[in-house]
Amino acid sequence: MRIVSPSYRILTPDFEKVPNAEKIICQKIETVARTCYQSADKVMDGSAERICKNLIARGHEAMLEHASISVLFTVDRGITHEAVRHRMASFAQESSRYVNYSKGKFGENVKFVDIKSGAELDPIYQALPADKKNAFLDEWFYTCQDAERHYLRMLEICPSPQLARSALNCSTASDLVITANIREWRHIFKLRAVGTTGKPHPQMEEIMRDLLRTLANHMPVFFMDLYAEALKNQSKIEGEKTCS
Repeated sequence: MRIVSPSYRILTPDFEKVPNAEKIICQKIETVARTCYQSADKVMDGSAERICKNLIARGHEAMLEHASISVLFTVDRGITHEAVRHRMASFAQESSRYVNYSKGKFGENVKFVDIKSGAELDPIYQALPADKKNAFLDEWFYTCQDAERHYLRMLEICPSPQLARSALNCSTASDLVITANIREWRHIFKLRAVGTTGKPHPQMEEIMRDLLRTLANHMPVFFMDLYAEALKNQSKIEGEKTCS
């Protein structure tokens, strides 16, 4: 059994190879937006960034649908079940029907995503004394250990991954690629990092807030406002905890 941390890798844009990716995207969106008003004659230095900020400020985000971002996540299957509910996106997910984790290239190990860091964002877990937190994490570990043992034993009896996967739990690690346009990513972050419709699942909040932070650093025109809002909400919650 392997315990891994939740993670992500931005596939496109490749910010290392294209450090001016945001500027290129802004210029594309400016071209698209100015098509509506036939105002290409107003293009000048800095106008692309200004028009994109203005589109977001006015809530006219349809133009943002003309640029996309692809991200490879390694998260638990419970989180993938939530992520694929976003309809305006494309997905490619590791198949537990066809992937056989008893094979040599997987080291005959099932990967499980560590629950500890995400659990710290759950208010009920936060309020527990240290001994109960440790007991909770121990039970989680034993559950994953048992799931792997039964999964591998089922494959020994019947080498059918699509049947044996029923023994695996929601903490089983899964790779998931999400490709969505910038408007949809903003929507995803509003729900999964900022919490505009209610507090997100703690493990979803953990990975999405960190991705939002990265994108805000590389593409502040499109994401810094949401990251600032996420930080504001986090500070508010921490303040309420201190007061209580």
